[in-house]
Amino acid sequence: MEEQEIYKRAKERVEKKKGFYKHLSAYIAVSFFFLAMNLATSFGEGGDGSLWFFYPMMPWGIGLLIHYFTVFGLPGSKALSEKWEEEEMAKEMARLRRMRQGRLEGPAAEPEEGLDLKELEKEKEKEYRPNWEDEDLV
Repeated sequence: MEEQEIYKRAKERVEKKKGFYKHLSAYIAVSFFFLAMNLATSFGEGGDGSLWFFYPMMPWGIGLLIHYFTVFGLPGSKALSEKWEEEEMAKEMARLRRMRQGRLEGPAAEPEEGLDLKELEKEKEKEYRPNWEDEDLV
């Protein structure tokens, strides 16, 4: 990878993390504000004693959780990790390069794992090769 590209990707990643931490900070600050307002109005004179502050915070918390997953990925999930994404990109780029060179006719022609097309043809040829030499035939 080129140094500028690495720097650009790292900067984008840091900006995403920074955005999440700002979102988290705002969520915590507003939660404390709502809690203080709830305690002051519900448990003071004439208050009904109900706790309502978490009702507006629950949908926002769900949004914050989604934001977390988009930035850091699902914990324990390889499919959402950056390493998995890089591996898949490398595989796809290699497949497209082979297609461009004329080795493949389309995406369905490529075997997923293991032998490539030429190696498969050699294996198939070995299977159907008779056990005798041409000189043995009359």
